Amino acid sequence: MTGIIVVGVDGSETALRAAHTARDLAASLGATLHVVSAFDSDRTEVFGSGSDQWIVSDAGDAEKVAKSVADSLSAAGTNVTYAAARGKPAEALIKEAERTGARMIVVGNRRMRGLGRVLGSVANTVAHSAPCDVYIAKTDVVD
Repeated sequence: MTGIIVVGVDGSETALRAAHTARDLAASLGATLHVVSAFDSDRTEVFGSGSDQWIVSDAGDAEKVAKSVADSLSAAGTNVTYAAARGKPAEALIKEAERTGARMIVVGNRRMRGLGRVLGSVANTVAHSAPCDVYIAKTDVVD
């Protein structure tokens, strides 16, 4: 299988575990890994001192998270890209998969049991609405 595998990251350890699984799948299948971090608002703050100004935004923060994870996952022979996507995490992953024509979305199994299952999880929402295959990685235990 060639094509694109999308994985969502938010800086958490469980998301990083899912990203490692996605990297391994992409490498074994000859696919491109596309690392995505979601942001839900366009909040922007401008900081300045004298003539220097810095702009901090939710989109910028999300892109930094995605880039950091993508950089850490880059391996010889595996193409890794990254992006920040607007929306709640599940919505953002689905939209990014549609936009890129992804063949698979990898998500962690966080909040798929107990009360979290009732309240909703990213994995559950993605599994029911994805335009492509979904792989749910076991991320709630340490190897």
